[in-house]
Amino acid sequence: MENKSEEARLDALRQLNLLDTEPSEAFDRITRMAAQIFGLPIAAVSLTDLDRQWFKSRVGITHNSIPRDKAPCAQVAECAHMVVIPDLLEDSRYRDSHLARTGVRFYAGAPLTTRDGFGLGAMCVLGTEPRQASATELASLTDLAAMAMAQIELQHAFGRVDPLSGLPNRIQFAEDLEDLARDRPRHEQRIAVLVDLASPEQLSNSVRVMGSSFTDAMVSEAARTLTSAIGPTRKVYHIAATQFAYLAPPGAEEQAYIALLNQKLDELRSSAHSRFVTTTTVGLVPFVLSEIKPVDVLRRAHSAAQDARSSGNNVSVYSLSQDAVHQRRFRLLNDFGTALEAANQLRLVFQPRVDLASRACVGAEALLRWKHPTFGEISPAEFMPIVEQTSLVRATTAWVLDAALMQLAAWRNAGLDLQISVNVSAVNLLEPDFVERAISGLAHHSLAANCLELEVTESALMEDASRSIATLEAIARAGIRLAIDDFGTGYSSLSYLQRIPAHVVKIDQSFLRDIVTDERKRALVATMIELSHKLGYRMVAEGIETLQALALIEKTTCDEAQGYLFGRPMDASDFVAWCQESPYAPRARRPATDFL
Repeated sequence: MENKSEEARLDALRQLNLLDTEPSEAFDRITRMAAQIFGLPIAAVSLTDLDRQWFKSRVGITHNSIPRDKAPCAQVAECAHMVVIPDLLEDSRYRDSHLARTGVRFYAGAPLTTRDGFGLGAMCVLGTEPRQASATELASLTDLAAMAMAQIELQHAFGRVDPLSGLPNRIQFAEDLEDLARDRPRHEQRIAVLVDLASPEQLSNSVRVMGSSFTDAMVSEAARTLTSAIGPTRKVYHIAATQFAYLAPPGAEEQAYIALLNQKLDELRSSAHSRFVTTTTVGLVPFVLSEIKPVDVLRRAHSAAQDARSSGNNVSVYSLSQDAVHQRRFRLLNDFGTALEAANQLRLVFQPRVDLASRACVGAEALLRWKHPTFGEISPAEFMPIVEQTSLVRATTAWVLDAALMQLAAWRNAGLDLQISVNVSAVNLLEPDFVERAISGLAHHSLAANCLELEVTESALMEDASRSIATLEAIARAGIRLAIDDFGTGYSSLSYLQRIPAHVVKIDQSFLRDIVTDERKRALVATMIELSHKLGYRMVAEGIETLQALALIEKTTCDEAQGYLFGRPMDASDFVAWCQESPYAPRARRPATDFL
């Protein structure tokens, strides 16, 4: 039993994270006061470790620690009572101790005791002459020990208690979960619950309008509500700015607990003062004690709460398959920055665009491809939506633009009269220097402005219509051509179309897919082409895969076409071979000798 008590005492000591830490003025003040009260040259705040006495604060001592064996402070820690030794040389236990050998004769130590009754060490004073201690002195030493212990608890709480809610934080959650795994049956099943008060967008909008006090009030209200609902025997943890976590009761059944949470969440939403501007969601993660790290419990619970938010549910349970998707997305995003700097991961492929009147290729759309060193070829449909949500989109467009212009310069110098098309995101249109960088790229490769066409989707334009259109107007003034990509899938309003200084409209391939068999689609495509022609646009049909579809498109007086019928996206060398062999070969400005 004594060994178990000592193990628990040492565990309590080490959880405080005080051992081998830097000196602290807060402790030094107490130590100096102790020395002054006793009129003695030596005082210390001493902590009893496994095999040593370590001094958190000291006066009159040059070393940081002494051996625990035959140290009076160890006796204080073990018994958690005051120990007074008038003369160490007259005490059989300590006459040959390290302290006695260094000239110490008098010792008095008051225990540093935790709320659980564990003795951590002592607030001690030492003298080089034998003496007695008065009741007043010992009472003062006891008070100083209490002050030192209060400082220890304060330092422990600092960084473990959230100052706004007053609740234990994420660090404390991790420590408590580790303790639970040690003290409870190792394979006990538990459920962690994470309450997410609002989405980042909701928080940003509310702070922008009402200030940070709104968030503070929302968090304080949620802390009171959750603490009251959980009860005094269980803890609620404030793990992030607007997120709380707790453990469901032992033995809670998952489906029944989900039903209870839905009910409680509806009650919370009906009364919370923030209910009209925020949406609270809850994530659950079942886990087995000792089989998962606390940080992973919180990560999975957070993932479940975000799944609930994206699906429109109140409550969601952690999904391994969904988590795998998010993990892969994060991995791809994290690795894409490296890919931009690598020499062999990113490349461009080129898909020909054919003029229907001359049956000659007049340009190529440059498309980005990524060969991941672990996952292999990654579809742009998977990685580009991720990249476009981050600051990497600027560097990505810059990489594509430079690589496309470099290839176009090589082709044109070799005699191919081609135009290159590059896709541009909504973020690029909001960059203040985007137009200047495009012009600079053209000049660097000695290309005329009309050699480059920038493709922008309707949805991208509407992210910030006024700023986007201002950028497009600057692009048009520079002589760079503009194309509206995926036409028909976005807003497609006539007033909006009239405002865009574009030259080309590309009909989305979804309208061309069943054009041979679907009369309504044929009529719709014909109408779109006729209307766009009247507005002055050159029309391009995407996704042409059969001769029948091509014949129908030609009857509509569409200007250009693009699709697998003419050629799939190809590497630069394959594109050159296609140019040499295809019936839709581009016009040559002079005899082509080297297209690479």
